[in-house]
Amino acid sequence: MKFQYKAVLFDWAYTLVDLVNEEDQTALKRVYDYLGEQGFALPDFQKLYDTYHRLFFGMIEISRPTHREARFDHVLNFLLIQNGIHLDGKARMEDLLKIYYAEIYSHRKVYPEIIETLKALKDAGVRLGIVSNTTNPGFMKDHEQTLMGLDPYFEFSIYSSEVPYRKPHPSIFQLALDRLNLKASEVLFVGDNIPADIAGAQSVGMPAAWLNRTGQASSSDVKPDYEIRSANELLTLPVKP
Repeated sequence: MKFQYKAVLFDWAYTLVDLVNEEDQTALKRVYDYLGEQGFALPDFQKLYDTYHRLFFGMIEISRPTHREARFDHVLNFLLIQNGIHLDGKARMEDLLKIYYAEIYSHRKVYPEIIETLKALKDAGVRLGIVSNTTNPGFMKDHEQTLMGLDPYFEFSIYSSEVPYRKPHPSIFQLALDRLNLKASEVLFVGDNIPADIAGAQSVGMPAAWLNRTGQASSSDVKPDYEIRSANELLTLPVKP
């Protein structure tokens, strides 16, 4: 297979992986129950969840203009302290995160064509990476990638929670180019979100493919270099001058 680009960078959610019926309330309840089992005095769960929801989405809104990423573990730690729950030898934040994300990740599925597409690209000598907007700590995202069976295909993963800027901030795309040591024109970005993925990649000179799985019409002024309905269409992209 001949491929025009030396590397392809992928978004994560709704590009590689479908987020199916996720329920953060159920996940937080699992953390709550675990803390109760460890002997912590806890407030009413619904009150705790309502406070978490306000804190988390409030932090996201505050950070939106600057594209600086909010982190779930920071919100959770603040929530616990605010409610008089101070972690000690009975529980660690890492334990709580593993419990929370075990529930969240159990609802995620790799899209059917992804593995064969990644294998074909890798076999053709194309370098692969992930650039993902996420509030999850990096070590949990690495764990998710392993759970999904995708880590053998990727050279590296960059998470906004660790950078800490979200797409479309150019710094997260530039970091990926620095890792690859390639020119922007030699790297294709693939994502489902036009403002974050397509506009962000193009802002640093990177061509971008909009993965439009639902065939929705776009009202954006931003025009992707390619529009595809399935990731395996990457294998037959027309060559651009």
